[in-house]
Amino acid sequence: MKVNVIFYSLYGHIYRMAEAIAEGAREVEGADVCLYQIPETYTPEVLEKQGATEYRKMFGHIPEATPDNLAEADAVIFGTPTRFGMMIAQMRAFLDMTGSLWSEGALIGKVGSVFTASATQHGGQESTILSFHTTLLHHGMIIVGVPYSEKRQSILTEITGGSPYGSSTIAGSGPDTRLPSENELAIARFQGRHVAEITKRLVGALQS
Repeated sequence: MKVNVIFYSLYGHIYRMAEAIAEGAREVEGADVCLYQIPETYTPEVLEKQGATEYRKMFGHIPEATPDNLAEADAVIFGTPTRFGMMIAQMRAFLDMTGSLWSEGALIGKVGSVFTASATQHGGQESTILSFHTTLLHHGMIIVGVPYSEKRQSILTEITGGSPYGSSTIAGSGPDTRLPSENELAIARFQGRHVAEITKRLVGALQS
């Protein structure tokens, strides 16, 4: 059972969430979990102006994703920052390269799930994930979120990301801002584990 975590990160917030997602997925026996990052479209000059160059070095060892990394997986968990309530342009550009997979029906029946980050508490986390689901549905994927059996998304003792749509973090704006909290990382681990568990059942049913 192969689970691929495919993410775009600028300052490392989504990368940290991706690592937690992968950690949770690896808890499921038989899960082969790999991380891939979305190819960058910003020029080095733009990254430097945004103060992101040094931050991106922390996940520079992660290989770049290709559409084949979707087709080869039983489940794909996507991570994207929000941009005006939707996925970031780099993720959109990557998904727009998957037309051949769509025409072949290559992703039909695979599990898809999404996590995100926004600068503010109400910065479009839910709309980003929900609008992302549209693309997954066009590919015929089976969407898995975070059920309310994960009680940490319901806490009132701190400001935190996390919803039934997917795990998330409140990152603040730009570099040197808030890192994902332990509660947010725990929800991410739950999401990874939950997706892997659902995928394992589906793969097992197909093989029986």
